[in-house]
Amino acid sequence: MIQGAVNAALEAVLPVAVQGNAGSAQDVEAVIDTGFSGFLTLPSALATALGLEFDGVGWAVLADGTEASFDMYDATVLWDGQPRSVYVYAAETTPLVGMRLLEGHDLHIEVQDGGRVTVEAR
Repeated sequence: MIQGAVNAALEAVLPVAVQGNAGSAQDVEAVIDTGFSGFLTLPSALATALGLEFDGVGWAVLADGTEASFDMYDATVLWDGQPRSVYVYAAETTPLVGMRLLEGHDLHIEVQDGGRVTVEAR
């Protein structure tokens, strides 16, 4: 089980351990974004600092309907105690957990400041 919390802005936040190719690791706090169908976003500076391997350019449709391109990287995250290979989109925003990372899990959110966020494998 993965546990996080709801912050004062009523965002569901999870801790995610991201490992780069050089063995360096970083714990990040990522907001769950159910409108994001990918795995994970990270700021490009963090992707570079972790030495993530560039994997090409991906496209996404944003909430306002516009299309945007993003650099994509290969990474490993520690997810529910297990290493998992994921694609990371470089985006200059708060790190986001997308639906692809949540796939195969149940999500429960107590929507109030300080509420519990739990993710459990099915």
